[in-house]
Amino acid sequence: MSELDLLVVGDVNADLVLRGGDLVPSFGQREQLVDSASLVLGGSGAIVAAGAARLGLRVAMAGRVGDDVLGRAMLEALAGVDVSAVRRAAEPTGITVALARPGDRAILTALGALASFTAADVPDSLLSAARWVHVTSPFLQPALDVAAIVERAAGTTSLDPGWDPQERWELAWEGFDVVMPNVQEAHRLTGEENPEVAALRLAERGPVAVVKAGEAGALAAAPRDRSAAGPADILRARAPRVDTVDATGAGDSFDAGFITARLAGDDLATALGLGCACGALSTRAAGGTAGQPTLAEARTFSA
Repeated sequence: MSELDLLVVGDVNADLVLRGGDLVPSFGQREQLVDSASLVLGGSGAIVAAGAARLGLRVAMAGRVGDDVLGRAMLEALAGVDVSAVRRAAEPTGITVALARPGDRAILTALGALASFTAADVPDSLLSAARWVHVTSPFLQPALDVAAIVERAAGTTSLDPGWDPQERWELAWEGFDVVMPNVQEAHRLTGEENPEVAALRLAERGPVAVVKAGEAGALAAAPRDRSAAGPADILRARAPRVDTVDATGAGDSFDAGFITARLAGDDLATALGLGCACGALSTRAAGGTAGQPTLAEARTFSA
């Protein structure tokens, strides 16, 4: 097949985003009202794929959905993305209910078909064709051997770990070229509360470490240069200010921007800036994809 810019290996599911009103559920058969509800494309992987396609990359997605109404709707929502490697399973499509407040959200997820997605579901043809392979949400896909993906990938590889619902945080990120947690995930993966120190700890094991900090922007640490004395440099980028509607998937849109910049040959600092712009701009609309920018728009905000 012709060269592929990006292959995303990860979660495709439905997001039901509830906003406004009293978002703390009360049992006892009490009914409560919220201001709005949106059923949208969800899953870290799917949001990255949609954002990268919006930015102009040639993108394919490998994952697993149910052979049901939600699964078909999610695949249709991935317009511009090659979804031929998204398997349709007997299990139901995964679904997440997000209770969204300004600046924060609570998340409830039923894994469904995500739980049975394996490395064997990812075609060798895509892994060899892609310039970049991005793996998402391994803790939500317990059967997925991420090391096997790295071994088979021909291009640059990156990992966005996501949250671990089991709170074990056992993950081997060695072998990946880039690892991309948010501040909370970096803390739990390394035991370091300071984001800069956490980034350095991640980078010590090989990859470029990119730590996302929401409205505070992002920072990165490259692996220590074994031939030079002293600690690795920390790079930082600020996030542009926008009127935020919903921060769902902002970190995934960051990933799409960062990867797009690196594939274009941009340096690490420029890639951080484009990632921050894409993440911030994605918060302008409900759900993870409705506010995702074009490349021209994102470049303007990251300048």
